Amino acid sequence: MNRTTIRRVAADVRAGGGGAQREAEAAIRRHEASDLNAYIAFEADALRRQADAIDTTAGRGEDPGPLAGVTVSVKDLYALDGYPLRAGTRRALPAWPEGFLVTSLRRLGAVFTGKTHTVEFAFGGVGLNPNTGTPVNPWDPVEHRAPGGSSAGAGVSLWEGSARIALGSDTGGSIRIPASATGVVGLRPTTGRWPTTGVVPLSTSLDTVGMLAHTVEDLRYAFRAIDPPGRGGDESDDAVPEGVSGLRIGVPASRLWTDADAGIAAVVEAALDELRAAGADLLELEAPELDEAAERYLSGPIVQPEFVEFLERELPDWIPLLDPIIGTRLQAAGRVPALEYIAAHEHRRGLSASVHARLAAERIDLLATPTLPISPPPLASLTRLKAYRKANRAMLSGTCPASMLDMCAISLPAGIDYEGMPVGLQLMGPSGGDLTLLAQAAAVEGVLGTNLTRLGPPPRVAG
Repeated sequence: MNRTTIRRVAADVRAGGGGAQREAEAAIRRHEASDLNAYIAFEADALRRQADAIDTTAGRGEDPGPLAGVTVSVKDLYALDGYPLRAGTRRALPAWPEGFLVTSLRRLGAVFTGKTHTVEFAFGGVGLNPNTGTPVNPWDPVEHRAPGGSSAGAGVSLWEGSARIALGSDTGGSIRIPASATGVVGLRPTTGRWPTTGVVPLSTSLDTVGMLAHTVEDLRYAFRAIDPPGRGGDESDDAVPEGVSGLRIGVPASRLWTDADAGIAAVVEAALDELRAAGADLLELEAPELDEAAERYLSGPIVQPEFVEFLERELPDWIPLLDPIIGTRLQAAGRVPALEYIAAHEHRRGLSASVHARLAAERIDLLATPTLPISPPPLASLTRLKAYRKANRAMLSGTCPASMLDMCAISLPAGIDYEGMPVGLQLMGPSGGDLTLLAQAAAVEGVLGTNLTRLGPPPRVAG
């Protein structure tokens, strides 16, 4: 597989000579040869036109930007000029203007390959969508397994080779879940760090926009291009050590560990042992806030009422069209009392303050857990609504605590489980410490290796 870094890709394009067109044509060939169903819409001619414009700019001696010619897939929750916005539903939504992340990437020279599949209105962690189709997890050569959601096509598009960056959104884990399930890297930025404009909302309180890539190195380069260190006096990662020596990693006594399948926990523990051998300090600690936050998220007093309010206000005609796997989970949302909703937010803020104080007091840099407690399930096992709900709850349970606690979090590959599927290592950092987390995760990747060196290519994408 072609695993040139996006820094190198952009440098070649900026030098002139048609690099963007070569990147675009390679992406088109890989997409046309793929049967992974990552996209709901892929427009080859539109990609060629974007690449031609970038090459024309470079040919004039002008700089197209630090992401020149880098191919980006876009979750179909984002508005993208030239494409309808369906948000995983049965019909297109009214037109929306492009928002912060898409316009930032355009300004930096990136080119967009198309719209990837999402769970309907992003409301689910498995990745299943009976309306528009469910992408194929490339790690199982026989069965159609869940790709992780709700950014279901994001990680798949990276392995397809049609994109080097995939845009996702993360409310309770919708970037980190598919990153873990497909063996790539996915970052949930701190809530509010980047505007969620141009993206159909699920929860105005917890939604974030972010990216997936094959490596931390690529993700860090793109993040720094969008959000440069020290901008306006904000956080800088200049003082973060390059290696893991002395990195203090907290291993919490939490259901995020105890509820994980034994084989998955063992893979993540082995990865942490490698970090310990390289000089990291692993410290066990109590962190009851994680379990409380998960219970609060999964019981639905925040996300579900906010989602229903948005639908009733902006898209009431779409409510009768919701698939039962979405619609039946919203039946009680309108009956959440206002006092319960307000109390849930107050409790969430208290838990966040408590866990951040705990990390500061014990001088913990990161918390480490498995990203997913289960192996991505075969779709055939999810035909009954009860089975789907159980899997959906499990797949959200490992990632939703960081969302509720206002932490930034990243998933990177730890190894392969007993079913031959990727296992993610989740690292959670303090609120606002996104650049620091990326620098620390890059140091971790330096020990564990990239997804290709640690996992090898998926069976459906060999070569």
